[in-house]
Amino acid sequence: MKKNIKTDGSVKEIWGFNPETKLSRPLIGAHVPAGFPSPAQDYIEGSLDLNEFLIAHPSSTFFVRVDGYSMIDAGIFPDDILIVDRSLDAINNKIVIAILDSELTVKRLKIIGNKYWLYPDNPEYQPICIEEDIEFYIWGVVTYVIHKV
Repeated sequence: MKKNIKTDGSVKEIWGFNPETKLSRPLIGAHVPAGFPSPAQDYIEGSLDLNEFLIAHPSSTFFVRVDGYSMIDAGIFPDDILIVDRSLDAINNKIVIAILDSELTVKRLKIIGNKYWLYPDNPEYQPICIEEDIEFYIWGVVTYVIHKV
């Protein structure tokens, strides 16, 4: 965990990824319906390693804890953990961790014409237009959100 992170309040903590850690769990082969219940099928298809499933690029993957409400309409809530891949290209409409005037923030990247914008997914917050005099770069692209239900 890194301490003393400068943030706009949307990023709380950052951790690195240890590719030597394995977490393999049984994978049930049957689809689970979200509608009406069906008879249970006791069939284990194999084993699923969550690291292999969630982490495409181990050396460039980090975990970020969220603080704040600017992304709640994207299903990102305070204390959620984001899996962030720094090797991916930030393209239009991706959720990113950006550095904006030396502070980390999580927002949706919008490219409109030749302008870059950081959009919150909460109407209570305003989009940020990236002007030439603003220090800005993409730190990484969010690939997964982990939160309790």
